This record gives sequence, C-alpha cells and structure tokens, in this order.
Amino acid sequence: MRIKKYLPMVGIAIFLYLLFKLDAANILNEIKNADLFFLFVAIFLVLVSFFTSTLKWFFVAKKQGINVGFSQAVKINMMSGFYGFVTPSRIGSVIRIEYLKDINNNKLGKTASNYVLEKILDLSSLIILMIVSSFVLRSILSMTYFYYAIGGFFVILIFTVIFLDRERAKSILRIFYLKFLPKKIKETAKDGFYSFYESAPEKKYFVLFLMLSMANWIILYSVFFFIGLSVGIKTSFFYFLLFMPITTFIGQIPITINGLGTREAAMISLFGLLGISATKIFSMSLINLVINGIFPAIIGMLLILKNKEKNEKN
Repeated sequence: MRIKKYLPMVGIAIFLYLLFKLDAANILNEIKNADLFFLFVAIFLVLVSFFTSTLKWFFVAKKQGINVGFSQAVKINMMSGFYGFVTPSRIGSVIRIEYLKDINNNKLGKTASNYVLEKILDLSSLIILMIVSSFVLRSILSMTYFYYAIGGFFVILIFTVIFLDRERAKSILRIFYLKFLPKKIKETAKDGFYSFYESAPEKKYFVLFLMLSMANWIILYSVFFFIGLSVGIKTSFFYFLLFMPITTFIGQIPITINGLGTREAAMISLFGLLGISATKIFSMSLINLVINGIFPAIIGMLLILKNKEKNEKN
C-alpha cells in the first residue's frame, strides 16, 4: 500500500530531473522568446478542446436520457477536470458521476455508464491512433509499441463484447455479487447494475462517439503542434499525429500526476529522432502544462468553490 502511495512521485522525479539536466534557465529563455501568434492559436484550440471534450460525453448523455444542458455540461467538465488534473491517470474525473447524479436525481448506474462508456471510447480511439502510428514508425521504433497497442485493443474489445450484453455480464458478476459484496450494499449494487444497462445508448451511435473522441485527440495534438511552432520546432504536423498517441499512452501509466515526467521523457525520445533538441521539447510541454492544464484546473477549482458556496446557501 505504501508503494502505491508514493508511485506518483516517480513521474514528478523524472520531470524535475529533466528540468535541471536541461538547465531551467535555457528552458525559461525558450518560453520567454515564444512566438505569441502561435501561442494565441494554441490557446484558441484549448478553448475548442473544452467544447469537444464536453461534446463527446454530452452526446452519450443525451442518448441515455440524462437531461443536462450543454453549458451545464461544460461546467461539470471543468470541475471534474480539476480532480482529473491532480490525480494519477486522471482518475479523479470520476467525480463527474456524482455531479450528473445530482441533476434530476439520476440513478448512479445511469451516470456511471456515461463515464465508463466515454473512458472506453477515449482509450479505444487512442489505441487505434497508436496502432496506426506505431505501424507507420515500425522502421525506426521497436515493434513492441505496436504489439502493446494491438494487445490493448483486443483486451478492450473482449471486455466490451462481454459487458455489452447484460445477461452475459450478469452471469460473470453473479459470483462476485453473491460471495464478496457486503449485504448492506447489495440492493444498491443491483439497482446500479440494471440502471447501467437500461440507460446504455444504442450500439449504432458508437461509431459517432468514437469519431468524436478521436477528433478531440487530434485537436489536443494540434495544441502541441502550435506551441511547438511558437518555440521554433519546425516539423510536420504529421509527426505530431504519429508521436503524440504513443506519448499520451505512456502518460497514462499511473506513476505520476497528469502524465508529468513520463510524457516529457517519451516526447524527448521520439522527437529526438527528428533531431529536435530536448530543451525545445521540454519547453513545449511546459507551456502546454500551463495553458492546457494549470489554467483550466484553476477555473475548475473556482467553479467547485462557487458550487460549494451555492449548495451551502441552499
């Protein structure tokens, strides 16, 4: 248990090691001389990503019959984004389940299915992009990335096939329900299970959901591209589409907070193949952390405090 507690420190240690090895003064100099035009384009795309990251689960919610307005969904996305920013693998964003449950007294299973479906689609679209990129880069990268991506895709596919069918899932989870689940929460779990499947959207919409999730990844990688241009990284957007899915996947490893450290190490390794300096790559990542991580997290925190104050008054 103690090891798990300190695992997130690994990524932070990597981040600090890179910061001091590359010389903080050189990194600050790169940031100070960044082209403001490209930075403003990146900031605009960050705003667009707020829209698309909300839209991908908002559509799922609408097909589930969860009555939430889009502006309300954006607010929930920002608040849950704060918790995601400060936790390993962004697991804190699971708080969205609770926020949605409070709207019109939705059942827990219904809002949980919204979160689970979105995360499965997110991971599936990322793995698809990673399969394509690792295959294209097979001549310069180890095929290990490709095999991991294929393996991950089949794990998700098997998991989805099993649990998309209610009766199949019921027979598998029955043993856990009967033998291990405490008696006092069995009724709640049963209600949650049935509401989970009753609210699941029709399968015909899943391709649309997957495309929205993939579009959101591409917009996020576009943010990196324009930040890269601002610090003088002159390379094709094509390489960002190839490298970033791999670095994003590595950043999901729960040994850090929000991919800090592991993402930078992966980016330096991959973009280094193009002869791009580690200082420029680290500077690009640091700017992205500020405009696409810290600032939105601050907004989310302020919304949380405002929401808490409002609830206390009521």
